[in-house]
Amino acid sequence: MNSNMPFTLWIMGPTSAGKTTIANKLMKQLSELNVTALHFDGDEVRELFGPSHGFAKEDRLLVVKALVHFANKAISSGISAVVSALTANEESRQYVYNNASNLIVCYINCGIEVCINRDPKGLYKKALNGEIHSLPGVNSPYASPDKYDFIIDSEHYAAYQCVEQILKKLQGLNVLRKW
Repeated sequence: MNSNMPFTLWIMGPTSAGKTTIANKLMKQLSELNVTALHFDGDEVRELFGPSHGFAKEDRLLVVKALVHFANKAISSGISAVVSALTANEESRQYVYNNASNLIVCYINCGIEVCINRDPKGLYKKALNGEIHSLPGVNSPYASPDKYDFIIDSEHYAAYQCVEQILKKLQGLNVLRKW
């Protein structure tokens, strides 16, 4: 890829690792660099499906398929896409790898214990209390992906530092011009 080609940056990692926070801060930086991009978040897409949409493997795959569709529409319009989504199971990841255009995968690494302590939405608390039965990291393992372009450590670095690292990685991949 070159710096004139739009890209899909897929940010995946466990719940509460900071994916959305990092993506939002990244979008601000991209705007300041005059890079046109759209942010698509897994939780926002899930909300579109309504309250009857659950967290079963099939439901999670449907969210991923919608995110890939939106990202590809942006790419086809010449706009880069930043996607922040759990993308916890291998079937969802394979769908992303096989179908997202101009894909760059960023894995946000953060230990589950740290994610549990952050827990801004209270999901880990609910899972540990038995109210949620499908939270990766509690009810099933969250396996780090086998395929990614780079890892960002949100456990030991603040969100703004993670964004700086992402921008440098994108420059190194030759999709962003040096500023």
